[in-house]
Amino acid sequence: MGISFKLIVDGHCDTLTAAPGQNRDIGRLSRHGQLDLPRMVAGGVNVQFFAAFISPRFKDWALKKCLQYIDDFYMLMEKHKEAVEPAFNAGEIRKITAAGKIAALLSVEGGEALSGDLAVLRMLYRLGVRSITLTWNGRNELGDGVGEGDSAGGLSQYGRTVVSEMNRLGMLVDVSHLSEKGFWDVAGVSGQPFAATHANCYALCKHPRNLTDAQIEHLAKTGGVVGLSFVPAFVHPAKPDLNSLIRHIDHIASRFGTQCIGLGSDFDGMDDYLPGLEDAGCIPRLAEELLARGYSYDHVSDIMGGNWMRLLESVLK
Repeated sequence: MGISFKLIVDGHCDTLTAAPGQNRDIGRLSRHGQLDLPRMVAGGVNVQFFAAFISPRFKDWALKKCLQYIDDFYMLMEKHKEAVEPAFNAGEIRKITAAGKIAALLSVEGGEALSGDLAVLRMLYRLGVRSITLTWNGRNELGDGVGEGDSAGGLSQYGRTVVSEMNRLGMLVDVSHLSEKGFWDVAGVSGQPFAATHANCYALCKHPRNLTDAQIEHLAKTGGVVGLSFVPAFVHPAKPDLNSLIRHIDHIASRFGTQCIGLGSDFDGMDDYLPGLEDAGCIPRLAEELLARGYSYDHVSDIMGGNWMRLLESVLK
């Protein structure tokens, strides 16, 4: 890539749960995955959120599965400590990246892992978790996901309490997968900006996982971020590709500005790849194309990582 950026931040990948027990070594180029250390270096990605995804099939032992994934995370960090290091706040991110390493943030995707107990939330924070995706597509103790369809409600009273406690601790609330009613409940409860770490524009692609313009406008006005996902089904119903993804950027930028746009690839969490953005090594193509289309260096720098860093500096204590 001819033009470099100080920070490239990816708000979501499923690599951690695609490589359980170190069966897949992220230190080597993967034949089957989309994200590993060689590809991250090639793509300039130096801040990466790693999600511990609690699949519905683990609902009866969600906390145990979550702890296993957290153990996998730290085992991988130790094995590749020369290249990647866990980070717990914005200052540590800057220190790690300044040393030429990749800063890794740990998130949990699915509030089932909390087991209905705020004490578990606080312990996960002590274990290094800095973001929680409140729901996946279904219903849990915190609220309803988009998969509940027209019958979906918002946050439960417990879910509201979780959001407030996450604010107090300094954790990033992630509304990806959450129902629209739940989104607006978070907006009413949270005293801090929040994010949809991997979602796109419903106005361009009417997938239930995408955000309406009203939701995106709220994120833009309150200092939140929408991490644009590279999942083909969230990009375009018929012809998903790099150009289609850029239309989502154009749509947000023209209506609400670029200050809320980030990356949330969802690498290793999709069955089909987005042509032009097949893996982490391809991310420079997106930046190059934005620059070629007239976006300023500063705006592209914000989209690549600056907006994420502003949010993390605001939220992570």
